[in-house]
Amino acid sequence: QVQLVESGGGLVQAGGSLRLSCAASGGTLSSYTMGWFRQAPGKERDFVAGMSRRGLTTHYAGSLAGRFTISRDNAKNMVYLQMNSLKPEDTAVYFCAADLSLMEMVSSIADEYDYWGQGTQVTVSS
Repeated sequence: QVQLVESGGGLVQAGGSLRLSCAASGGTLSSYTMGWFRQAPGKERDFVAGMSRRGLTTHYAGSLAGRFTISRDNAKNMVYLQMNSLKPEDTAVYFCAADLSLMEMVSSIADEYDYWGQGTQVTVSS
């Protein structure tokens, strides 16, 4: 069973950048497709970005491609989300998630992810 801990959230002005990190332990990161999701108050948890086990496949929510970049370092058991040109509507709790998958595929469906972190708050001020 893998444990996930997010960090790097905070308060940033619109147009700024943040880099979120997700540290994994208790498992082999290369066994998992990794995803980032976010949840704003009163809204559902939405897919942000995902990367397959060996990094061969990436997938972004359509509106976020070009501003957000997911990356991973399996040797360090780390996953990252670089967020640029942040907007107030990006304000949310951001979650890291792991999907035990044998294939180089990325799902955008939260229910298909097996493990979740506690989340890190990102607040973008206007």
